[in-house]
Amino acid sequence: MDFVKSQWDGFVGEFKSMNARQLIGQGVNLGLVVTSALIIWKSLMLITGSESPVVVVLSGSMEPGFQRGDILFLNMGSKPARTGEIVVFNIDGRDIPIVHRVIKVHERAAENHLDILTKGDNNYGDDRLLYARGQEWLHMKHIMGRAVGFLPYMGMVTIVMNDYPMLKYGLIGVLALLVITSKE
Repeated sequence: MDFVKSQWDGFVGEFKSMNARQLIGQGVNLGLVVTSALIIWKSLMLITGSESPVVVVLSGSMEPGFQRGDILFLNMGSKPARTGEIVVFNIDGRDIPIVHRVIKVHERAAENHLDILTKGDNNYGDDRLLYARGQEWLHMKHIMGRAVGFLPYMGMVTIVMNDYPMLKYGLIGVLALLVITSKE
């Protein structure tokens, strides 16, 4: 506890020793860091064609293929979804995307229309119970992207921060404080 107090006192001392010009410069640096992250994210969206080019697997429904905490990299592509592909989709009225495998595809060539049915590898039945009320099939508008790669367990940080939001806000605060008080 003494270590944390001494570190905090050091941050406060550095902060108090800065003049207005230094504080404004550090605020601009913080803004540049945030802006750079947003630019990188938007660039990835354009390159992959996906509204979310990176997602974290939040449940065990895709085990053993993907574990809870795996990070998936997505690409939308122009081809329609095919049986066996891992897709990430949104359901109307739900905020959290779902990662599951396509198990059936019905194509209507005349209308250029696809009906898609999904299932988690570790689930007993298909996903019709997860879909919106009265919805039997997914359509391409629901698909956010196809999994093209993954990093095992690297998303556990995201899961922990979602489970403990105060930890997330504390970490953001500490990082902002580090950027503001750095002298470089």
